[in-house]
Amino acid sequence: MTDVDRASLRRAAGQFASGIVVVTTRGGHAMTVSAFTSVSLDPPLVLFCAEKIARFHDAVLAEGSWAVSILAEDDEKTARWLATRGRPLEGQLDGMAHHPGPVTGAPLLDDALAALECRTTAVHDGGDHSIVVGQVEGVTAPSDPVPRGPLVHYSGAYRRLG
Repeated sequence: MTDVDRASLRRAAGQFASGIVVVTTRGGHAMTVSAFTSVSLDPPLVLFCAEKIARFHDAVLAEGSWAVSILAEDDEKTARWLATRGRPLEGQLDGMAHHPGPVTGAPLLDDALAALECRTTAVHDGGDHSIVVGQVEGVTAPSDPVPRGPLVHYSGAYRRLG
């Protein structure tokens, strides 16, 4: 096994810009996620990574379905709040406009650039994280390009495309 300095790895991986999403469950659990990607169009699959020690980890695995809201550049406050460790479990989405997804019932953020509703199809071990793969069963996407850009995480900070 190679001995890799964790701080160096974190800095190096931070040079890869990623979009920011919020993953939610019907039970009201929510978490900010930067490790999210589309996997396949046929079948429609996406994945996200959840830290095993996070409360959200067990909640999303137990639920079996979840939703992804893709955050816009003006949603940094939402991203920060839902990334806060130890925040109260009840009312995590209070103060944020949201509605239940028509397929999963998981909350979708009203101001999201787009949203996906998913059913877990596989969970893979990823060290201190689990890689959660889901089949997309519902999509909310704009019919026209949205005037707002995405919220991006790069080099340890939230950024906007400019």
